[in-house]
Amino acid sequence: MDIDIGARLKAVRQARKLSQRELARRAGLTNATVSLIESNQMNPSVGALKRVLDGIPMSLAEFFAQDIATPRQAFYTAAELTEVGKGQISYRQIGADLAGRALQILIERYAPGADTGRVLLKHAGEEGGIVIRGRIEVTVADQVRVLGPGEAYYFESSQPHRFRNIGSEPCELVSACTPPSF
Repeated sequence: MDIDIGARLKAVRQARKLSQRELARRAGLTNATVSLIESNQMNPSVGALKRVLDGIPMSLAEFFAQDIATPRQAFYTAAELTEVGKGQISYRQIGADLAGRALQILIERYAPGADTGRVLLKHAGEEGGIVIRGRIEVTVADQVRVLGPGEAYYFESSQPHRFRNIGSEPCELVSACTPPSF
């Protein structure tokens, strides 16, 4: 079982109505240290975590024993997007864990000539997207359309479909799919 120390610390701190700055002051640490721990950019040693928890105050045992419902992340930096594709097509997904989620949002990037494959895709749900730059050929059942910047698509994913960059420059689009398909 993986425990998200950062999210747990943030939930405990917020439940005690402490700011990061106040917790850092009480623990004798910098505000940046508390921020790095909460964002999981720093993995604290047991000793360092104990020092932070002393500022709450809370024991290590109490910290790990509490059943804390951590809120889902609402905002993401570009660095926090999760790469779920490889090769000629890049899919950068908002959120790493989509368990229990109804919607998948992606920034898709197709290299020139990139193609989702000759076998058309088909799955449950709906999907839509908007081309940000470049051109993409979208096939949905027996319809084929080349879309450019600002143009969009929206269809039932149970219809056979395919995406292909027929241009000489990369194509980027923002898409959404429900339910998450990968």
